[in-house]
Amino acid sequence: MSTTQTDSDPAPAGGTEDAEASREAGAQLSTAPGEDRLNVPSLGLLGWLRWTWRQLTSMRVALILLFLVSLGAVPGSVIPQTSVDAVKVEEFRQKHDVLAPIYDRLQLFDVYSSVWFSAIYILLFISLAGCIVPRSWQFVGQLRSRPPRAPRRLNRMPAYTTWRTDAAPEEVLGAARSLLGGKRFRTDRAEGADSVAAEKGYLREAGNLVFHIALIVLLLAFAAGQLWKAEGSKLVIKGDGFANTMTQYDDFRSGSLFSADDLDTFGFTLKDFHASFESSGPNKNTPRDYRADITYWEGADGAEKPARIEVNKPLQVGDSKVYLIAHGYAPIVSVKDGKGDIAYRGPVPFLQQDTNLTSSGVVKVTDYRDARGRKDQLGFQGFFVPHFDPKSGTMFSQSPMPKNPVMFLTAYRGDLGLDAGLAQSVYQLDTSNMKQFKEKNGRAFAKRLDPGGTMKLPNGAGTLKFEGIEEWANFTVSHQKGNGWALAGALAAIVGLAGSLFIQRRRVWVRAATGPDGQTVVEMAGLGRSDSARLPEELGELADELRRDAPVAAPPEPTTADSDSDAAGSGAGSGAGEPDTGSGSGSASDPEPGAEAGPTPPTAGDAEDGAATSPRGERQ
Repeated sequence: MSTTQTDSDPAPAGGTEDAEASREAGAQLSTAPGEDRLNVPSLGLLGWLRWTWRQLTSMRVALILLFLVSLGAVPGSVIPQTSVDAVKVEEFRQKHDVLAPIYDRLQLFDVYSSVWFSAIYILLFISLAGCIVPRSWQFVGQLRSRPPRAPRRLNRMPAYTTWRTDAAPEEVLGAARSLLGGKRFRTDRAEGADSVAAEKGYLREAGNLVFHIALIVLLLAFAAGQLWKAEGSKLVIKGDGFANTMTQYDDFRSGSLFSADDLDTFGFTLKDFHASFESSGPNKNTPRDYRADITYWEGADGAEKPARIEVNKPLQVGDSKVYLIAHGYAPIVSVKDGKGDIAYRGPVPFLQQDTNLTSSGVVKVTDYRDARGRKDQLGFQGFFVPHFDPKSGTMFSQSPMPKNPVMFLTAYRGDLGLDAGLAQSVYQLDTSNMKQFKEKNGRAFAKRLDPGGTMKLPNGAGTLKFEGIEEWANFTVSHQKGNGWALAGALAAIVGLAGSLFIQRRRVWVRAATGPDGQTVVEMAGLGRSDSARLPEELGELADELRRDAPVAAPPEPTTADSDSDAAGSGAGSGAGEPDTGSGSGSASDPEPGAEAGPTPPTAGDAEDGAATSPRGERQ
């Protein structure tokens, strides 16, 4: 017995019926569209529309659109986006006078909401849906149909084997059906047929469909995430709290379909903050651990519950997640006006400028009166250095730990611009309508302050005292829709892709018929969706198991005439080299050991008597 597989075989010689049987044997091994989808339509509007729809819903176009989506995401990652950081977009416009107008016309500052990206996204969705729906119906039809009947010439299949047995044909077919059914093949035998048809590997097409359905789920999940997303940040000083309302955020960004009513009702209070840093080695002064201890509540009257928020370990409340983003210091200052009254007192957050937490910030005093009692406004601007080393020769911090904290401040008086009604950052000072305090010698007034130190403004304008240090933490509250669906879609896509790649769709046929010599001729053949080295091996294993119920029969004793014929011209007759295959001439003799003979193409008589002559069959 031998099993073989070739890349291509000649067309069957049994005529039209034989060709049709062979085509039927290989039909519907896949739900992929046929080559007719590439045909250019005839003239006519309906023909062109039909052709356009077929091209749009082909997998080739779907892959092209998927590539375009990936390509379109590149500028969204490289070029600053308005929805992510409007400040960086404005800075880019100021630095690039030529490129910025071009980017604006191409909507490259708003890639994911642009017309061209949305068009690609929608076309990809339509392409996948239009491709999956007909293939799904076709797959359902395949599941409900029976395996196709065996072709007349099984020896034309890529994998083929044959032998003779003394078992009756019905016994062989019954054993074959039990064997294939036990191997999870779906089997069928038409009434009165001399063959059993079996099929296996439907999960390959199921995996293919699952993969493409998962892509649609991912597209929908990403679309929902963009339309209903919301993200905002809030800097909270130790001891202060936050409520999840629009007015509480320092900055807030949301999708086009998000509304304030979609915000989860919760809040929290920052009770304590813990930060540790590497003290030595190549990673000296890098953060080792950030942890915020909070108490939070859900709903309007929810009880407070303790919790911890760490880096990459957010707090989840409803559909919102609270992430710990940054940490810094807030110097506590008190300002007295010209009359000696307290005009301002409290911690002022300074924003870090480097990894050692050298920070910059401003102090704005609106409720101020000068020495004459006239209303005015003050502004202080400068740096906070948690670890100042006078010997370093710089004003930069030597480490992020507050080992020797100092402040460097300068002072202004005038209009802070808060009464104009325009949005203004609390961390920046607009000095366009203010005057800087001067020393008596005309130099700009500035001073270094240690904790407990006081800055006295010129001309009795007041004082500022550096009372101490408090810590702050910056949180980002993210409201995302569709994350669960996106994860499920990604996992399903992996499973489906694995199934479509590693599961082989194949068909096996077993035919048993009585030969002219009275013995039963058994034929087995296999056909896969694509050439596979595993198919002949699997067919060989099935044949070995089937031979337990249909063992190979001993060849009949050759007659004198047969021996003379073999000696005269071995290899010239039909079936030479295949003594046990039941050739069309009825010869069942064995060749002499070591004799070589070329195969003889099947004749018309082969098709009539059901013989199993194969150009690749060998005796066991």
